This record gives sequence, structure tokens and C-alpha cells, in this order.
Amino acid sequence: MLCNFSMILASLKLDREAYGIAVKTDNQHVTAKEFQEAMLSCKYSTGKGIIPRVEWKKLRNGDVSFVYYRDNLVGDLKGRAEMIDSSIRIRNVTRKDSASYRCEVSAPTERGQNVAEATVTLTVLVASAAPSCIVPSSAMSGTVVEMRCKENEGSPASEYKWYRNGVVLVENAGMGSDKKRNISYTMNKKTGTLLFNRVSKDDTGEYYCEASNGIGLPQKCSAKRMQVDDLNISGIIAAVVVVALVMALCGLGVFYAQKKGYFSKENSSQKKSSDYKYTPSEKDFRHTKSFVI
Repeated sequence: MLCNFSMILASLKLDREAYGIAVKTDNQHVTAKEFQEAMLSCKYSTGKGIIPRVEWKKLRNGDVSFVYYRDNLVGDLKGRAEMIDSSIRIRNVTRKDSASYRCEVSAPTERGQNVAEATVTLTVLVASAAPSCIVPSSAMSGTVVEMRCKENEGSPASEYKWYRNGVVLVENAGMGSDKKRNISYTMNKKTGTLLFNRVSKDDTGEYYCEASNGIGLPQKCSAKRMQVDDLNISGIIAAVVVVALVMALCGLGVFYAQKKGYFSKENSSQKKSSDYKYTPSEKDFRHTKSFVI
């Protein structure tokens, strides 16, 4: 009985050595700048006499696709990557390579297919692009003005700075010491918005925005000028007076025309034409009489 139990243990040990597979990676989170190289590491160990099958799969936005299958690089990595043992070296990564990659090592056993795997996440760092800026060309003092700055290429996401006449504007203005200096704007470096609650003539100037995410050089948009003017009260009053005078002159003109009888003469002529009655002449009477006879 004891002999049989020892044989069973020995058989299990041999089976574990023959068919057991272990997979690991040296780096689960790989980062690389765009157009540089990246290494996706995968190492495995198996029992004696086992020839395993190695496959790599790409997982991105819910889609799964092969990048190494049947001893060949395929799909997105074909022609720009190479296998080093069971690892993949990508020579020039692009932003589309950002994804999770799964190394799968499998081998057949008497109890079925034995599979082990390791996952590597690749993040491609992309420099910020030149942002687009929205700056109004003019504004009235005391009104609300919002400027916007945005770029969508950078990975990780960019942060933003605003400049006026070449001088960087302070973030989170309007609070603390900035409030004492009567700074009327609020800047959000995450969203790129610059908000003036009450714009003044002192805010007139040339504005531009700078985007940066630490990858490559900061990028900026072209400077745009915003002109802030005070509300011209005297001009508005003068315009109202001119409109009132024009309306008064039109009224006087109508009154004068009525007084002179221009409208009555026209009405009387129309009345005379409508009151005219046709009287048959003697010639017409004779013609009618002869027709009756």
C-alpha cells in the first residue's frame, strides 16, 4: 500500500516537471516616446521535453488581435518589430501602439492544453501639438469674457499657460493675494480656459496660450489681440436724440401735408370719379327705340 502511494507521488512530480509552465515579464508597464523603441518582455520555463507554443496578442479598446502567431510577427507589428527569444522589440512605436499585450505560452498535456500568460502594458508618450486658441477681438468693459485653449495630440494630456503681451498670467487668480491686486481673471491649467468676470480696459493686449506635457518642447498658438473699450454713453445719447429728431421731422411733414390738403384732394378726386353717373344721349335713345320697333 505504501509502495503504491510513493509511486503515485513520483508520477505527479514527473508530470508537474514535464507539463508545468511558468511565464513572467521583466516590466509590466513600459513607456516609450513616439518613434523610439520599446521592449515587451516575456520569459517562460517548462518541464523537460516540452516544446511550447508562444503567441502574443494585442488588447485595445475591447478588441483582441494577434501580433505574433505561428512563429511570425503579424498585424500592426509586421515589418517594424523583431522577436528576441520570446520577447518583442518594437523599433519605432507610434501612438496607436498604446495598448496591453499578452504573452501566451501553451503546451499539450495528457489532461488537455496547459496555458500560462503574462500581460505587458505599453504607453506611448506623444509630445503636445500646437493648440488652437479662441480670443475675442473686442469686448466692452464690465462684460464677461472667456478665452479657450485646447490640443488633442499630447499623451499624457497637456497642461496650459496663458500669456498677455509676452508675460505669463498667474494661475488661480482672483483669490488670496491676487484678489488684493484686483486681478479679475481665473485660469484653469487643466482645461485651458481663461475667464474674465469683469473685463476692463487694462486687459487690452495680445494673448496666446502654451501647451506642454513634459514630452518635447512646449507648443503655442499665434498671438491674438483683444481690444477692451468703455461703454460710450454720450454716443448712445446722441444716437437717441438723432432718431427722435428724425421721427419728429417725419411727423411734422405728415402734418404739413394734411394741412395743405394733399391727402384730401386725392380723396375728393377719387370720390368724384365714384359719384359720376352715366346719362344716355339722345342718339343712344333713338338707337334703342329703333331696336325695340
